[in-house]
Amino acid sequence: MKMPFLRSFKINLFLVSLFATWVQIQPKVQCYQYKVGDLDSWGIPISSNSQVYDKWSKYHNLKIGDSLLFLYPPSQDSLIQVTEESYKSCNLKDPILYMNNGNSLFNITSEGEFYFTSAESGHCQKHQKLHITVGVGGNTDTLSPTSLPQSAPSYPTAFGDIPMSPSSASSSPHPTSKFSLIVFGFFLCALLSSLVR
Repeated sequence: MKMPFLRSFKINLFLVSLFATWVQIQPKVQCYQYKVGDLDSWGIPISSNSQVYDKWSKYHNLKIGDSLLFLYPPSQDSLIQVTEESYKSCNLKDPILYMNNGNSLFNITSEGEFYFTSAESGHCQKHQKLHITVGVGGNTDTLSPTSLPQSAPSYPTAFGDIPMSPSSASSSPHPTSKFSLIVFGFFLCALLSSLVR
């Protein structure tokens, strides 16, 4: 008589342990795709906002698993990943990575410093370059919302509403987290009900 109860208990205990492990891992695997330059996309910055990419990189706290999306007209621009020395001197020779399809995606797979610029002559000198830091102390220069301007220019978009960045999302739990808690409660109730039998 005790064997079916013991077997049911072990199965429920295993399921609860498995689910608890899944809940702990869940928030750690959320990755984001960031559009470099936000509304400005990837191009030569305008003179009134020549440091757009410096500001952009300081505003985003990037991590392994995230990706950078560089959008640009492929007939007019391109993207290269370069060394720190090439970044500082705008040397376009011997890039680490070359992309020119206008919809370039760079996946962040390791911690470190990453340097990007346009492969088009003269663009780097006009501040079309980006330096990001992943891990290794993180981005300690991240701008707080209070250090940003109170208003920003509004641009029409042909692609619908612009999603909120992860850093500006509310502090309430993500809907997936709420669902996970509900499912966890269900499994815990099932476990307790099997113990009472």
